[in-house]
Amino acid sequence: MTARYDGQAEWYDEYIGSNAAVTIADLGDLLGPGEGLCLDLGCGTGLYLDAIRSTGRAVVGLDRSADQLRLARRRDGAPLLQGDATALPFAADTFGTVTALWVSTDIGDFAGLLKEAARVLRPGGLLLSYGVHPCFNGPHIEAREDGAVIIHPTYGTRGWHKRSPWWRKGGVRERVGMSHVPLADLINAFIDAGLTIEHVYEPQQRPIPNVLAVRASRRG
Repeated sequence: MTARYDGQAEWYDEYIGSNAAVTIADLGDLLGPGEGLCLDLGCGTGLYLDAIRSTGRAVVGLDRSADQLRLARRRDGAPLLQGDATALPFAADTFGTVTALWVSTDIGDFAGLLKEAARVLRPGGLLLSYGVHPCFNGPHIEAREDGAVIIHPTYGTRGWHKRSPWWRKGGVRERVGMSHVPLADLINAFIDAGLTIEHVYEPQQRPIPNVLAVRASRRG
């Protein structure tokens, strides 16, 4: 089956790459120093692999899109695999760290991703989820010119959305759609996966946060 981001790699890398520095700046603080293997789920074109490596970890990238991985291989020398984040090709207890950056809106089963991430984590291992804030982004949000947002009742409409009347023309969501995971579902997915939430962040101190980061660990 063709991955949603196949055929979008060059456009995506340029579109997202201009804002990648903001995420990169956050990663060092959110991950902290570490060692051992780190699995970057949904690594895309490899924009964040070097930032993860700079924390002391040896990073392995995985993505569903061969097109995205094609660019990641040009950018970075990390081991890269094509695969399904809900059926990982790794043994249990393999990684000390797993990162899931900007993937909650791109996968139809975020809860399944977290269960697999927990399986391949070593006991006590760290998982960092960093991505779209579900309360203030999604098919239910209408952005106003003054920076305010209108939240429509479709906030509770879970699952995949191919279109929304309020999405930016020519943006990522208009091109590939998105999966909406309400906040309660997102937090409960960590609990159901056997992960202990250590801290929840709204990075970048914006008046209306557009990013939600969750740092969790696997229970022993």
